[in-house]
Amino acid sequence: MAEAMSGRPFSADEYESRISALRAGLEARGLDAIILFAQESHYYLFGYDGTGYVFFQAVVLPAGGGEPVLLCRRPDVAQARDTSSITDIRVWLNAEDARPARELRAILAELGLAGTRVGIELDSYGLTAADYRMVGEELDGFCELVDASPLVRGLRLVKSPAEIALTRRAAALADDAVEAIFRAAEPGVLDGALVAVGAGAIYEGGGDPAPGDPLINSGHKAVYGRSVTGPRALAERDQLLVELAGTYRRYNCCIERTIVLGEPGADQLEMHRVVRDTLEAAIDAFRPGEPLGRVDEVHRSRLDAAGFGGERYAACGYSLGATYRPSWMDVPPMIYAGNPLEMRPGMVFFPHIMLGDKRRGLAVGLGNTVIVTETGAESLSRLPLDLLVKG
Repeated sequence: MAEAMSGRPFSADEYESRISALRAGLEARGLDAIILFAQESHYYLFGYDGTGYVFFQAVVLPAGGGEPVLLCRRPDVAQARDTSSITDIRVWLNAEDARPARELRAILAELGLAGTRVGIELDSYGLTAADYRMVGEELDGFCELVDASPLVRGLRLVKSPAEIALTRRAAALADDAVEAIFRAAEPGVLDGALVAVGAGAIYEGGGDPAPGDPLINSGHKAVYGRSVTGPRALAERDQLLVELAGTYRRYNCCIERTIVLGEPGADQLEMHRVVRDTLEAAIDAFRPGEPLGRVDEVHRSRLDAAGFGGERYAACGYSLGATYRPSWMDVPPMIYAGNPLEMRPGMVFFPHIMLGDKRRGLAVGLGNTVIVTETGAESLSRLPLDLLVKG
């Protein structure tokens, strides 16, 4: 008989406190229940660890008490039972005329939610536009749907000590991956093969697959801000931009570094100096009680003053937490100028400074995940912010 999956990563008390906080938020907004479509919410509140969100999947949580109800497909039932605290699991079946929103309405009716105000998570990869339209059609006249997307996301922003412990483990795995990639980067090696090297270091360290593709771009591709298909062999003199996430129990910790094969030129050395100084100043701008936008104001002012205003991005990072595909970015919030979000101890962010000079074909990127503390920010990487030169 197959062994059951391992237990949930947090204590029962921690899960209960999260559910209680959500219910308090629902009551404060005059909502009688919430329909949760984000897999991140399912994981955070109940421990449910799965990928069934790529199909129609929802949890209904009544505000005033009562057990949550999960509606999913049959392939997800065993996983939901083994990983989550949810005991009431309903199934919808694939068919030509399948309409799972009809089953969702039946669950809401059974819970006495006809004629009430029900929150719904709209800002989620777990709810497509087509599925939302179907839900709206089925619930039209049955209840009032209210966008409640920020509720669980807001709770997830400040990490508990147990969450921070998992994030620290992910940080060590991210460092291991960068070190392994640096050792393996040699002329003639395909940059795509280095993706496997980094992933291998994470898996061998007990980590999990990242919810997004790593950016390991060499040569002219190093100026790109996203991963791209098509492997390229490293040259004798080359550059390699590495941005990846170490992942442990779904918690992500990102890192960005630049590797140079051969002697770096004066222009790239100067770019690195500017990027390093800007990142250090940005990390110093993480202060509890201050608006998050201050961090990007530092990013903008430093790069603009150095003459790189045309190359900088309009944001310099984002929040991190436990996420599922397609992205390790746990957004919102993004780090952009004018963001009024008040930084609080326990928040986790990935500030990174990326310069891709298309005119000269040069790139430098640096980034470290940080935890906001009572007095500032703690950077989680053990690796220096040096340009990683391999002669």
